[in-house]
Order: sequence, then C-alpha cells, then structure tokens
Amino acid sequence: MDIGTRIATAQLTGAARSKRQIVAGPLVGLLHESDAWYLSGVLAAEPGQPFEAGDVEWALNTIRQAFAAEGRWVSAELVDEANPGLAQALEANGMTIVSQLPLLVVEPAELVVPESSGVTVKVVASAADQKVANAVSAAAYEMDDADFTFKPDPVDGGAVLVYADDVPVATAAWTAIADGVTEVAGVGTIHSHRRRGHGALATAYATQQAFTLAGATLAWLTPGDDGADRVYRRLGYAPKATAVHLGDPGGHLADLR
Repeated sequence: MDIGTRIATAQLTGAARSKRQIVAGPLVGLLHESDAWYLSGVLAAEPGQPFEAGDVEWALNTIRQAFAAEGRWVSAELVDEANPGLAQALEANGMTIVSQLPLLVVEPAELVVPESSGVTVKVVASAADQKVANAVSAAAYEMDDADFTFKPDPVDGGAVLVYADDVPVATAAWTAIADGVTEVAGVGTIHSHRRRGHGALATAYATQQAFTLAGATLAWLTPGDDGADRVYRRLGYAPKATAVHLGDPGGHLADLR
C-alpha cells in the first residue's frame, strides 16, 4: 500500500469511529454530533480504488442533502495520490479547491525534537489541562472557543502544552491512532510568543508522544504556509503526498432544504 493510500485509509478509519457515515459511491460524508463546521466533512470512501466519474454528481448531491438536513456545510479533504482525479471531479460539480498542500510525514526514527531550554512541555493529562489547551488554541486562531474534549487514553488522541515562565503559550495535538497512523494538528502559539520556536517544540513533542504513548508508527501533517513547512521539515517531516481541501460554495443550505 502506498503511503498516500495508507494515510487516507487511516484517516477514514479514525473518523468513522466517532462520526455518522453517509456513504455515497466514491464519497463518504462524516457527520459529527457537534455542529462545529470543521468537525464534519467528506472523505474518499475507498482510498486506493478507482472511481467512476459519472457517480460523483449524485454522490455529492446525496451528501449535500444529508448535510443540509442537519444544518452543516460541506467540505472535503482528500489525499490526491490515493484517489487521483477525485478532487477535480468534485470541482467539476461545483466544489472549490481551497488548497493543495504538501502532506508531510515522519516515522519515529526520523523525528528531531528541539531542545526545550527555558520552557516546559506538558502532556495534557486531565480535563482541566484540556481547558487550558483549548484556551491557547482559541487565542492562537482567534476563535471564540476550541471545542476539544480530553481523551484519557492516548490511543484516542491527545495534546501537549508548552509553558514559558509558567504561562501556557503553545499547543499541538495528535488524532486517534488508526492502523498505526496519526495526524498532528491544532498547532498554535499565542501571538505574544510567536517566532520563538514554541510551535515547533509543541509539534515535535506531540509527535513524539503519539509514538511513545499511543503507539503510532507514522505521523503526518499539512503546513499552513511556507514558513510552517520549513519548520516541520527541520523536525524530520518530509513530503510524501498531496492533501487537497475543498469547500462547497454551491451547496448553500437554503438551496438544499
């Protein structure tokens, strides 16, 4: 199995554990119980398998209707190498390719953890810690709130916090392990402490804990910009595939109800 297909398969397996599935041909819609838009989305139903282009229109419309019935906006996340051409087929049916990003991957032996002189890194180990991590994420991303729940078992996902002078300044998380694979996500640093290496440290430690505490054998992430890309590559992450994110400006809820 190529690495893009492995990641897409693990992403689907992990998401299906906590979300309701609407399977429609080459697509699967995954609805989270929370109405936060970023927790629900669309993935390829069969990573690594060819699809019929003629099936995409009805599949997308089926998912649009299901999402609209629940007041959700449709977005999709694909690994291009796992299902070549699927992103373009969705685009031909009204979705918009928002970004195409290098999908960076690291294995345990390749991970580089920077020195943490002058700061402390802590694994989120309680609901109270998670509340602090959520506050850091909300501040970093300028959101009202970050709705992440503490998971006692690191196999189900987890997070780390970076403290500078006892102040929580950065966080990063890993997702539930599926087939040995995890995504490192939610990397955020509060504005007053950026450009000091805290985000890199949080990323490295979250990756390390996913390996050591949760038993992952492969971690992946997508950089938000060129600067983040350079930082992640210094930690040992390397490009192995392409992540494609799509939005659905044509799937307005009012038009589908």
